[in-house]
Amino acid sequence: MIENEKYRHLYKIASDDHIQKIEAGLLHLEKHPQDQAKLEQLLREIHSLKGDSRMLGVDDVETIAHQMEEIIATVQQGERVLTPQVFDCLYLGLDAVRKIAHEAVTGESMGISIFHVLAQLMGAQSNDSWAEIEEESAESELAAFAQFIAEQPVVNYEAELVQEPVIPTTDTFTQVSDNYQIDTIHVESQKLDQLLTQAGELVVTNSQFADWLTEIDQLLMLWKIWKREAFVSRLALNQLRRHWHSNELQLIQDFYNLVETRLEQLGTSLNQLRNRTFDDTTKLEIVSNELASGIYSLRLLPFSDIFNIFARTVRDLAKQQGKEVNLVIEGGETKVDKRILEQMKDPLMHILRNAIDHGIETCQERRLLAKSSTATICLRGYQSGSTVTIEVSDDGRGLDVEAIKQAAIRRDICSSEELARMSTAEIQALIFAPGFSTREDVTEISGRGVGLDVVRANVERLKGNIEVEFTPGKGCLFRITLNSSLATTNVLIMEVNQNPYAIPVEFVEKMLLVAPQEVFATETSQTILFEDQPVSVVWLADLLGLPVKAPTSTKALLFATKTIPCIILRIGSERLALLVDTLLEKQDIVLKPQSQLLAGMPNISGATILGNGKVCLVLNPIDLFKLAKKTTISITVKELAEQAQLRQKILLVEDSIPIRTQMQQILEDAGYEVTAAEDGEDGFNKLQADTFAAVISDVQMPNLDGLGLTTKIRQLPEYKDLPVILVTTLASEEHKRKGVEAGANAYITKSNFKQGAFLDTLRRLMLNDNI
Repeated sequence: MIENEKYRHLYKIASDDHIQKIEAGLLHLEKHPQDQAKLEQLLREIHSLKGDSRMLGVDDVETIAHQMEEIIATVQQGERVLTPQVFDCLYLGLDAVRKIAHEAVTGESMGISIFHVLAQLMGAQSNDSWAEIEEESAESELAAFAQFIAEQPVVNYEAELVQEPVIPTTDTFTQVSDNYQIDTIHVESQKLDQLLTQAGELVVTNSQFADWLTEIDQLLMLWKIWKREAFVSRLALNQLRRHWHSNELQLIQDFYNLVETRLEQLGTSLNQLRNRTFDDTTKLEIVSNELASGIYSLRLLPFSDIFNIFARTVRDLAKQQGKEVNLVIEGGETKVDKRILEQMKDPLMHILRNAIDHGIETCQERRLLAKSSTATICLRGYQSGSTVTIEVSDDGRGLDVEAIKQAAIRRDICSSEELARMSTAEIQALIFAPGFSTREDVTEISGRGVGLDVVRANVERLKGNIEVEFTPGKGCLFRITLNSSLATTNVLIMEVNQNPYAIPVEFVEKMLLVAPQEVFATETSQTILFEDQPVSVVWLADLLGLPVKAPTSTKALLFATKTIPCIILRIGSERLALLVDTLLEKQDIVLKPQSQLLAGMPNISGATILGNGKVCLVLNPIDLFKLAKKTTISITVKELAEQAQLRQKILLVEDSIPIRTQMQQILEDAGYEVTAAEDGEDGFNKLQADTFAAVISDVQMPNLDGLGLTTKIRQLPEYKDLPVILVTTLASEEHKRKGVEAGANAYITKSNFKQGAFLDTLRRLMLNDNI
C-alpha cells in the first residue's frame, strides 16, 4: 500500500485513467488489429502506467505493465500477431493490474499471484487458468521468468529518468516564475456535492425573497388605501371648518397634518425598501443561478465514462456463451451528473447481462431466423429538457409474454384471474416484480438469483422510472428516464387536510378539475376517462392514511360540489389520478433526506421547508402507485359532494312569519344552514353580505317582491348561475312565465308543495349549477 495519502489519491486517479484507456485500446484493436496509431497510443498508455507505478513503488504493476509493453512492442515490430490468445493474455494482465492498483490504494489484499500472471503473459496455454496452476510449480515458473528476463535487453530505468543537467540562471528562474500556472486541480466529489447542495439552498432562498417582495407590495397597497382614506377625511374636515370654527378642530387639523407627513415618510421608506429588495433579489437570482450552474457543470461527466466499461463485459460474456455480439454506443459525449453514472452502472450491467443471456439467440438460431449471426446491442444516452434517458436495445428474441404469465403464476406474483384483467403493458411490467424470473435455474450470467426488481429499485432511488418495449422476434428496449438535476427538485405543491405535500413534476402528466359526475364509482374503486382511457381515481388522503373530509368553508363547499382538483400521475404506461383538496404551485426545492423519524415510511421520499416556513413532505410516486392497487376508497366522490352539499347555506326570503318558520325548519332538517330575510330588499342585502348555495323566495312581498329580487340577482355577473327557486301561491301560467323571464330556475306553487319534491329540486339545481 502506498504510504502517503496524497500520493495514493493521485495514483488512484492516474491508474484508473490509464487502465480505462488501455482496455479501450485493446477492445478497439480486437476489431481493428491493423490500426497502427491505436497500437502506438496503447503502447504509450502502458508505458505511462509503468512509469507512474515505478515512481510510487508499486513494483508488481510495473513488472506486469513492462511485460505487456514487451508484447505490444513485438506486435508493433511485426514479430508477433495479435491473436485471440494474445488478447486473452493481455486482458488477464490488465485485470491483475487493476486489482494490484486497487490493493496499492486501499491496502485491501486482492490475492493476486504475480508469478501466475507473468506465466500467462510469457505464453502459457490459453486453457490454463490461474486456478489450475499449482502452487508447487511456482518455483519453476519463477525460474522460467528469470530466464525470460535475462534474455531481454537491459533497460536502465534510471537512465530513462535522468536528463542532462541544466545550470539555472537568474533569467531562467524569472521565465519559469512568469510562465508558471496550475491549469487543473483535483477536488473531492464529496466537497462538490456539499457545495451543490448549498447552491441549491441559495436558489430556494432566492424564491423566498421573491415572496418578501409580494409582502412589501401588499404593504404598499395598504399604504395607498390609508393615504386615500386620510385624504377623504381631510376634505370632510375642511368642509366642517367652513361651518364651525373652534380650537378643538384646530387640534384635529394639526393631527391630520402630522398623519399626512408620516404617511409621506412611510411611503418613501416603503418604496425605497421595495426598490432595494427588488435589486438585491435580482442580483441574488443571477449569482445563485450562475453559482449553481457552475458547480453543477463541475460534476458533469460524459456517458462514455460508464458506457465504455461495458464493452469488455459484453465481449467476455458473449464469448463465454458462444455468441457474437457487437456493442454500439451512442450519445457517449452527453454529460450528466456523476451520481447518475455511479448509480446506473450496476443496473445497466444487469440489463446487459440479461440481454446476452435471455435476449440474444445463438449464432445458429439467428441464421435459421435469417438474422445476422452477429447480434447488436445498442447503448444510447441523451438528454431532453430536464430529463436524461438511457436506452438499452437489442435485436434478439424480445419478451415472451406467455412465459412471463406462467412465471408470474408459478412464483405466486399474481393469479391467472389477475392476469386476465391486466393490459399487455402491465404484464410486461411484471418482469420488474420482486423474485420474478423465467428461468427455473439460477445462472451465473444474468441475475445469479437477483431479478430486475433490483434494477427498478436503483432507478426509483434516483426518482426515475424504467419501462420496457419489445417486438416478438425483433428485439427488446429498456428505457430509463431520470431527472438531470439532483441538487434541486421541481415539485408540484398541493394541500390535503390543510397540510402541504409535494410531488416531483416529472411524474405529473396533467392537472385538471374533475366534476363529480365524471367519476364512475363501484364498491371498491373509482374511475375517470382521460384521453379516452380509463384511469383509476384515489383520494390522496386515503393513500396517506388521512380522513377524507368535506370542506368546511362556504366557498370550498361550493367548489367541492362543482369540481375537485385532480393530478394525473404517469410512470411508464401506467396512470393514476389523485384527488386533492387544493393545488398550490410549482416550485424548485432542495430535497432533504429522510430523518430517522421518517426512515422506512412508505410514500415519503424526503421533506423540504417552504417559503412560509412550513415543513412539506415530498411524496414518492412509485410507492403511491403500489399502494393505490391495495387501497379501498373510504368515500366516493358523489358521497362527498352530497355531504358538502348538505352543509351549504340557503337564503330564505319570505315575509310571512309562519311560512318562513315552516320552510326554515324543512331546510334545516335536511341539513342546510338557513339565513332568513323578511322581504326582497332585506334578502338582497344579506345575499351580498355572505355566500349562499341557493335562494328560495316568495313572490308577493313588500319593498321588493320575488320577481324584482330575481331580476336584481341576475343583473350581477357573480350571481348568474346561482339557483333561485320561487315558492308562491300565484299559480297561473302568466305568473310562471314572468318568473322564468325574471331568471328563476324553478317555480313551485304552495298549493302543490311537497317536501320531498321540493328538496330533490333544490339538490338537483345546486348540483347542476356546481358542475
